[in-house]
Amino acid sequence: MSSDPGTPLHFPVKMRPEILALPAYKQGLAAPTGFKLSSNENPFDPLPGVLEAVDAATRQLHRYPNAAAPEITARLAKEWGVETDEVIVAAGSVALLVQFALAAAGHGDEVVYSWRSFEVYPWMTVLPGATAVPVPNTPDHRHDLVAMAAAVTDRTRLVIVNSPNNPTSTIVTKAEFETFMAAVPTDVLVILDEAYAEFITDEDAVNGRELVRRYPNLVILRTFSKAYGLAGLRIGYGIGPAAILGAARTTIMPLSLTDHAQVAAIASLDRSQELHERVANIAARREVVWRALQEQGWDIPRPHGNFVWFPTGARTAEALEVFRAHDIIARAYLPDGVRLTIGEEESVENVLAAAEEIARLIR
Repeated sequence: MSSDPGTPLHFPVKMRPEILALPAYKQGLAAPTGFKLSSNENPFDPLPGVLEAVDAATRQLHRYPNAAAPEITARLAKEWGVETDEVIVAAGSVALLVQFALAAAGHGDEVVYSWRSFEVYPWMTVLPGATAVPVPNTPDHRHDLVAMAAAVTDRTRLVIVNSPNNPTSTIVTKAEFETFMAAVPTDVLVILDEAYAEFITDEDAVNGRELVRRYPNLVILRTFSKAYGLAGLRIGYGIGPAAILGAARTTIMPLSLTDHAQVAAIASLDRSQELHERVANIAARREVVWRALQEQGWDIPRPHGNFVWFPTGARTAEALEVFRAHDIIARAYLPDGVRLTIGEEESVENVLAAAEEIARLIR
């Protein structure tokens, strides 16, 4: 079989054509040298107590994990003021997105989401055989919730709202979301994907914590990968109606959630004060970067996640190379733009120097 990417592959068995046509998810590039700002990772080390908890769990590697996750489930239920059957925990919020898609949608059904948004949404829709209905972002790179609500039909089974939106770092406001939910039928599942919620400082932004039990068709997703810095362990969770979560539990990959991830998440929750300090540090650095980019002449949406969006359009590939020349590994979303994580303090000077060069390039 040829390894040339331009040569069509010929399979010895029958495969689903929609799967073969789907590009695989591509992880952010690593950075052997310089700064890796391509994966929205937290630049800080794990919170105090996390490594010790993980080390203790390592002594039980010969045992299967307790995939029911009773301890972290109970802790999250207490944190959110809900019952344990209103909490679902899995190997990352990405895994939960796939679980809900499998539980809610099948052949002939539709999944509505904004685009450009999280690149998992298209392929998680194809896995169960459903049809994707991407709704273009507004000119200022935000969700067009009016258009998304209008795109809902009797075939729609799932709608995803991403705030802050990955990769554009824009938010949905409380008022916008309330109007949107009023327009969506209550028998259509809505997921509010809040992977970067902890980084939001705008009080007008939608907040899943304020929506608990308010809507019978809403599930709120959060993760420990970003603000909590546990990206390497894979653990995320959802809060929502027990019946909906119960359906999603039937689609979970058995034993995929490790004990290491569970004890690390609990240890991280025990250090909420340190977490808030780190998040505030990153948010402040984000503000410094954004204001400096404005001074350079960039028309960039105000960022609310731990990343910034550069709408470089047709010059995106060139922009990526300029960042690399300045020892910055960024994430390209061809043909739309570049996403850049707010990383170490030492990376800011390189980021701004590269951005200034790119600004001259695209003018």
